[in-house]
Amino acid sequence: MAKKYRVGIIGSTGRGDYGHATDKAFNNLPNVEVVAVADTDEEGRKKAQQRTHAPRSYADYHKMLKTESPDIVGICPRWIGEHHEMLMASAEAGCHIYMEKPFCRTLKECDEVVAALQMRHLKLGIAHTTQYSPVVDKVREIIAAGQIGEVLEVRARGKEDRRGGGLDLWVLGTHVLTLMRTFGGNPSSCSATVSFEGQPVSKDNIFEAPEGIGLIAGDRLHAVYQLENGVVGQFASVKNRRGDPTRFGLMIYGSQGIVELQSGYLRPAYILEDSSWSPGRTGSQWQTISSAGIGQPEPRTDGDYDGGHKAAIRDLIHAIENQVDTKCSEVECRTTVEMIVSVFESNRVGAPVPLPLATRVNPLTLY
Repeated sequence: MAKKYRVGIIGSTGRGDYGHATDKAFNNLPNVEVVAVADTDEEGRKKAQQRTHAPRSYADYHKMLKTESPDIVGICPRWIGEHHEMLMASAEAGCHIYMEKPFCRTLKECDEVVAALQMRHLKLGIAHTTQYSPVVDKVREIIAAGQIGEVLEVRARGKEDRRGGGLDLWVLGTHVLTLMRTFGGNPSSCSATVSFEGQPVSKDNIFEAPEGIGLIAGDRLHAVYQLENGVVGQFASVKNRRGDPTRFGLMIYGSQGIVELQSGYLRPAYILEDSSWSPGRTGSQWQTISSAGIGQPEPRTDGDYDGGHKAAIRDLIHAIENQVDTKCSEVECRTTVEMIVSVFESNRVGAPVPLPLATRVNPLTLY
């Protein structure tokens, strides 16, 4: 018989809560049983227990970990401030982990978590749900088949709402920077500029960010990454300049065409097979890409957050049972954080910075 995995849920009502329904994602999986939830807030704890059908609840997640000894811990708060402590406690209890993004606040915290997990041969998955989309798998097949030629550059933007700039980079850039590496490879350097109200960021306009991120800066930023095989990656965000519909996602520019990828599980992608990148001049047309291929209707119905979370949890269990990495392992998560903080480090030193970064603290603390 297949192993049944016992899951403990950690939430934090009022401080990131349970993310984007990350707690409920463990429901209705045949090889998963939620045994307990933990939350310091009594009312939030009761509601989470009802949502997850957990038989027991705890005010202290450390006590839950010790008493229940779960196989997997769901670290659900969307806020990042407590992630490091929750991750370390879960690793020390010998638990595999599925968690909300972002990973950790600094590279020093990332290094400690990576070491703690790898020393115990534990697996981690994170809610970069686009990575688990079968549409992304189909796009990879299409690009590998040469349908847009050689990949030249990958451009990404955040949501560019009221969080535009540094906060957008942390909260939403984590999704698209992870996706950027899927199509461009790992970064070797970052060159970036960060500004606030039209002026270069200085120590006078660095502030404590919401959501436990720590120090943050900038309402406008632009980063250029040197990726593998000569591919250039770009990320940009400007506060209150959002598109309608949103531009949040990736544009993959190839020598023979373009692919547009939205951020989100099972959302359609689009392809323009036109080497000029100019349908207005050539009369070419954008075509939809579903999980079934170009121009095919989407046959699947497991979209949105729940479908993405469940795909990621299944991937985590596969990694546990086969002793392989997840699609978004702890090392991948650390590289994403490195891409984020390298933007502020490059702006601080006024020059491109090589990756991996030598600086392992928040660069904004060094101004």
